[in-house]
Amino acid sequence: MSRQLAALSAMALCIAVPQMVWATTYTREEAVKIALEKSSDVKTAEEEVISANSQVDAGYGNALPSIDLDATVTRIFGLDDVNNKKPIFNALNQTQSQLNDGSEPSAYDYVNAGAIDGLIYGMSQQGYRWQSSVGLTATQILYAQGKVGTGIEIAKAYKHVKEVNLENTKANVRYDVENAFDQLIFLDSSIAILYQSKDMLQENLNFVEQGLKSGIMTELDLIRIQLKMDQLTSQINSIEKNRVLARNALLNTMGLEWDSEVKFQGDLRDPLQGYTYPDTTMANVKKRRKELVMLEASEEMLQKNVSIEEGGYKPTLVLVGGLKYSNNKNHFYQWDAPDWDENISKYIALNLKLNLFNGMKTKEAVVQAKSDLRSTQIKKETAERGFRMQIESCANTLEDANSQLEIAKRQIDLAQKNYDLTNDSYKLGRETQLNLLTAENDLRTAKIGYMQAIVNWNQAYNALLQATGEY
Repeated sequence: MSRQLAALSAMALCIAVPQMVWATTYTREEAVKIALEKSSDVKTAEEEVISANSQVDAGYGNALPSIDLDATVTRIFGLDDVNNKKPIFNALNQTQSQLNDGSEPSAYDYVNAGAIDGLIYGMSQQGYRWQSSVGLTATQILYAQGKVGTGIEIAKAYKHVKEVNLENTKANVRYDVENAFDQLIFLDSSIAILYQSKDMLQENLNFVEQGLKSGIMTELDLIRIQLKMDQLTSQINSIEKNRVLARNALLNTMGLEWDSEVKFQGDLRDPLQGYTYPDTTMANVKKRRKELVMLEASEEMLQKNVSIEEGGYKPTLVLVGGLKYSNNKNHFYQWDAPDWDENISKYIALNLKLNLFNGMKTKEAVVQAKSDLRSTQIKKETAERGFRMQIESCANTLEDANSQLEIAKRQIDLAQKNYDLTNDSYKLGRETQLNLLTAENDLRTAKIGYMQAIVNWNQAYNALLQATGEY
């Protein structure tokens, strides 16, 4: 490799733009680290993992008894106060004083009178204006055709999907940041090359101005090189604006605010260092590709979902127990003290529920669950074929990038020799100014092309790493 090419490679791999002061500088590693912490995609994936963990806990909660507290206060209008009167007993006493034969009601008559009065009073209590109750109910599912246990397994599978999705999201964010970082290095390299070209053009401009004064050069020669200088200055300004946009696009990917003064400093992979070719064995690729891992976990989850839907044909057995305190009074501030035997009702029940007909909802739910399962299986099969095609495409792109890199190396070497010879001949008056400007433009184009070839190689290598699941 020539000295010019070696210097250009070094410049491409580690760029430092002169005469510029930057407020903040990020290295590649810092940019990736910040993106993994602040990227909205990563944050969203992290929240999904938190939600999935909560669903697992909720699944375990379904296996535990449910305890509910119920309190009710009711005001009924249109009722009079309820009093504990004894109309039958009093009527019996009055009857005794009115009997002419001197006979008296028997003790049995008084017992019946008291019982009737008590019955009347008990019935009248249902008509209290204020009726209140406080109940505590405990419900325990004893049998639900595995819905509880299977639900927990589904929640765990869903959690695994979201955990793998988080890893995949981080890998994608890292991939996007590094590609944007490489493109930014290319823009920095291009600007550095253009400034070098501008210095070369300035030397020629000075030579022409001196030649014009001495009569060797014409005014047309001066106008031509001034036009080239204006075009080059315009090109530099355009690329510098693009660099500002590229920097802030990278900041956005990192989850940071717009900053027109930020700088990114780093290097590219040097293709000449001989990086290991990624493992393209499909058996290993299937193990590494996170998208396939997620589809497999989704398939497992949907298989279990079919079992849950089929459980709709089976009975559900539930054990229920409860305590209820009731208080009925004429005024809301009147309350009886809770009494275990008097005003607290206690119960325990065993409930068996078996659906006999629900409009074919269970049947259709099973059909839908099986359809969802098959759709996921088709996606997995399609993904496996797609991975194979993606790897082949990325491998071809990397091979082409290697070829283009070799061509770019030769072009820059030839362009440099052409410029040197043309420049020397021009100064001796053996070459035209037009040929010199063309040689200078060819050299600039070759240098920028070589920078682009290095960036293309890095992007192709990253793409193949991603396609094989090694990224």
